[in-house]
Amino acid sequence: MHVTRFDEAPAYEAPNHFDMRCLRLQGKEAGPSTQMWMGMSQLLPGGRTTLDGSPIEKLYLVLEGRLTVVGEFDGQREEHELGPYDSCRFAPGEKRQLVNRTDRPALVALVMANAPPA
Repeated sequence: MHVTRFDEAPAYEAPNHFDMRCLRLQGKEAGPSTQMWMGMSQLLPGGRTTLDGSPIEKLYLVLEGRLTVVGEFDGQREEHELGPYDSCRFAPGEKRQLVNRTDRPALVALVMANAPPA
């Protein structure tokens, strides 16, 4: 078993993330994990990611606040506003964007597979 205390979770910088604070809860620099990692991000009002694709499936769970999620796959764009305990999945290759369009912070958890070895 590996426990990460919230107040000891390491911060990390993610590319193309703006007005966000990201913490690693499990995996990578937060501790051992062979298949996946888990993080948590706070998005300030106006905080966002860019609309980017990834070869890795991603799962998001909104913990607090409201968050707009945008997906684009094969030219088809989809957008939803999520509230507490709503979740979404982005498929491998699907472009994804997170946007906080509210005047309050939003908190979201992320789970995704580790990148395959090069």
